[in-house]
This record gives sequence, structure tokens and C-alpha cells, in this order.
Amino acid sequence: MFANKVVLITGASSGIGAETALDFSRLDAKLVLTGRNKENLDKVSKQCQEYSPSNLKPLVVVADMNVESDVENIVKKTIDEFKQLDVLVNNAGILESGTIENTSLAQYDRVMNTNVRGPYHLTMLATPHLVKTQGNIVNVSSVTGLRSFPNVLAYCMSKSALDQFTRCVALELAPKNVRVNAVNPGVITTGLHMKSSMNEQEYEMFIKKCADSHALGRAGDAKEVSSVILFLASDAASNITGVTMPVDGGRHAMCPR
Repeated sequence: MFANKVVLITGASSGIGAETALDFSRLDAKLVLTGRNKENLDKVSKQCQEYSPSNLKPLVVVADMNVESDVENIVKKTIDEFKQLDVLVNNAGILESGTIENTSLAQYDRVMNTNVRGPYHLTMLATPHLVKTQGNIVNVSSVTGLRSFPNVLAYCMSKSALDQFTRCVALELAPKNVRVNAVNPGVITTGLHMKSSMNEQEYEMFIKKCADSHALGRAGDAKEVSSVILFLASDAASNITGVTMPVDGGRHAMCPR
């Protein structure tokens, strides 16, 4: 399905990005993995090579999505190495908690730069190459892009911006046969929330609470998101563009009662 296709995944060193990389490698995709943590990227890369039917070794590019020259380098190295790009997965993102009363501008800038400006810049640079291959883009958004939640203000704003970006770019690139979609996960047990502001005990309580806040009665796992990313990137989704698909155990449909 993805043999001879070049797939670029940001934030590939952990969580949904790492899981997505492993899924693509099982289908023999040529992978470009980027992230900030070289040690983790190398680990994921090694696993990908083991899973790849043709024993393909991913290209690893250490990059910070907030550094313009890093983002430029990702695309340059990809094209130098593979001469093409078929799928872009904009997965890198950060979560910070806070309300209008206590979110600093520095926090706001960090979240918006990583979650919106980074994907904007990378997509801009990748687009000419995706047009050549009639490839596609999958953005990793969040249920917080579709629904409003207190105490994650900058994050909610960044993900709703990413959703609008998904739809607008889908319309712009549709005449060139490039599809653009997003997945909108609910709570996924990747440890993202722990990285943001929770200690272990708080995280445990938070995951328990998912029994009430998600219709399916639990948090999701990374594999449940990566399988949808693969579907949207595949020819099985050839008539799908501009969607923001919740992969959230029904959370987007719920209302407090």
C-alpha cells in the first residue's frame, strides 16, 4: 500500500508519532522521522527497520519545529535523500494548561508556534513536492479543536486553528489532487498530559475520569489514532478531503447532563 511512498512524520520520537511510524514501516513506506529527541528517534527508527518487510532504514532528522532553518532542513534532507514526498503527517505538538487568567504570553507563543506556525511552515515547503506526487497531508489535531474545554485555552485555540488550516488547505489543493485531512484524538494514553503539568497521581485520576468523559468509557491508545492516520493517508480514503475526524471514544458528541 505504501511501498515506494515517502512518508514524513513530525514528532515521531514518541506517542502517536512513533506509533504511526511503526504502522507505516510495516507497510514498507520510506520514512522520514523528525523530532527533538535524537535518542528516542533512533530507537523508533531501529524498530521501524525491524518491522519493514524490505528492512528499510528511516531517515532521521533532528529538528525543532520552532526553528525555521530546522524546518527548511527537514524538507531539504527528505528531497535530497528520496527525491520525492508522498505523505506529510503534521503530528508534532505540545500541550500547556492555563486559563485567560493565568496563561502567560510566553506559554501562548510556545503553543501557537509549535502547534500552528510549525505545521504551517512545513506544509508550505512540502506542498510543491506533494503536488508533484499527488500526495496528501494528515494533521494531528485534537477534540479540543472541535469542542471547548476550560483550562487549556491556548491549546484549544491552536487546535481549532489547525482544523481551519486543514479545511482551507484542503480546498486550495483539491484542484491539484492533494488531499488534506486531520484526526482529532480525545485523551490518548501517551503521557502528553503528564509532560504538560500533571504528576503521576493526577494523571492516574485524569485517566480514570475518562470513564465518564468519553462515551466508550475509557481513554484511547496511540494505535487507535495511528490506524486512522494510515487510513486517511491511503487510497482507501481517496474521496476524503477536508475532514477533521474525531478519534475520541465519542467525546466530541457528549454534553454534561
